[in-house]
Amino acid sequence: MAKKTLIMDETAIYRALARITHELIERNKGVGSVCLLGVKTRGVPLAEMLKQNIKKFEGIDVPIGYIDITLHRDDISESDKKVSAGDCSFPCDIRDKTVIIVDDVMYTGRTARAAIEATFSYARPKELQYAVLIDRGHRELPIRPDYVGKNLPTSKNEIVKVCLSGVDGETAVYIKDKNERD
Repeated sequence: MAKKTLIMDETAIYRALARITHELIERNKGVGSVCLLGVKTRGVPLAEMLKQNIKKFEGIDVPIGYIDITLHRDDISESDKKVSAGDCSFPCDIRDKTVIIVDDVMYTGRTARAAIEATFSYARPKELQYAVLIDRGHRELPIRPDYVGKNLPTSKNEIVKVCLSGVDGETAVYIKDKNERD
């Protein structure tokens, strides 16, 4: 069994998401033109949690959708892209919106680049922002999130695992050595 270290429990995750919600409300001077897009898989429930927080804090239902970045990744072959062709759901016309892409972990920046490309392949939003629960560093591209739940300096030999109850049966963030087996 691989040794996992608990980084954030459910309470810490909800607290971080509440802070991110307040930051995005303040930065955007409200949420009247905000749209959330969750990156499949774990970015979608995180975006839903932000939506619920916005409803609780501002009384506004913001539009929410999802994006699958598979077709826009630069680290898989064209044949693999055809096998696992992704889909996206844009809840509104995003051309006049501030789109906030939501993901679980930012690492090299390649997923963020693919998410931005997937969004632009649909339409060009008024503004694009990026929110992540965990920023672990090690960027390969000059991309930085606008909202971060927790900065977590890591080794390249470590794996950060975000678990969310709707997907994984629990809500927590763990770190483990990638050379250890589960």
